[in-house]
Amino acid sequence: MDVFAELAGAATGIGSMPGGDARDTARGVAAELEQLPHLPELPARGPGADMIGRGAGLLTELFVQTEPSGWRFTDRPGRDTRRAVSWLGEDLDALEEYTQGYTGPLKVQAVGPWTLAGSIELRHGEKALSDPGACRDLAGSLTDGLRRHLADVRRRVPGATVVLQLDEPLLPAVLAGSVKTASGFQRLRAVDRQLAEHALRELIGGLDAPVLVHSCAPGVPIPLLRRAGAAGISLDFGLLTERDDDDLGEAVEGGTLLLAGVVPSTDAERSDPAGSVQGVRTLWRRLGLAPELLGRRVVVTPTCGLAGASPAYARRALATAVRAARSLVDNPE
Repeated sequence: MDVFAELAGAATGIGSMPGGDARDTARGVAAELEQLPHLPELPARGPGADMIGRGAGLLTELFVQTEPSGWRFTDRPGRDTRRAVSWLGEDLDALEEYTQGYTGPLKVQAVGPWTLAGSIELRHGEKALSDPGACRDLAGSLTDGLRRHLADVRRRVPGATVVLQLDEPLLPAVLAGSVKTASGFQRLRAVDRQLAEHALRELIGGLDAPVLVHSCAPGVPIPLLRRAGAAGISLDFGLLTERDDDDLGEAVEGGTLLLAGVVPSTDAERSDPAGSVQGVRTLWRRLGLAPELLGRRVVVTPTCGLAGASPAYARRALATAVRAARSLVDNPE
């Protein structure tokens, strides 16, 4: 957890931002998020800039293309793969420009193996999640691609300590057996929890960077992610229930960083940043956790990505998250 020692009172974004101007967005993110900036993602640019296309562009020796039904594996790299790689390069160029001289944690995001498997179709048309061998190949390819990606980010921003956020919005559905087949008429069989944990542990253990796992879906498997080696867990706090209390308490006491999604991710007015984190304080009191841990164990974020917000609101949301995070340090009770 050493990399997180300087994050007391920190805020960050989930990843996606509105618009299509990489330089302008990187400039805004670097200006607002001084303690934990992140690599912006701009899905409004189209296929290849979206979460799945961007993640597929990181794969090694596996290639994808767009079909009317979505993303599908193909035999060789084509226009869609090249476009995903090109846009990621453009975003990294912009990040490099606006983080010159930066020292400290820097977050990059990539879609996780189970969400990729539940989103990309095999050549015959069914989702990769239906084939255990395909899932293993995909996880291995993603691990290799992420190693290269992390090395590239370190080369571009040599003063940074790079932190990886794995986006796994489909993980609860994968474990529950509620991911729809490619036809949409049935659901794929649930993945065994030990298998899901093993794949994540192998991926996380194969990377030389702290890994956070983000999911803005209900039912995030907190103990599974901790056992898999996640250094932090990013959640939409509005979806938590008291049934999550024990898991959250054990996570905090075990040193896991919590990224609390409390600032609305679509346009909304909120005049009191401190009010955004009142639910976090309430949770802390309910769990009987030490108030002085609050600012050190919690990073404030929007509830999910900001791609659906207006550019003006997205900037306000990040600024609100920063002020709310500071309030956890200044007024922990």
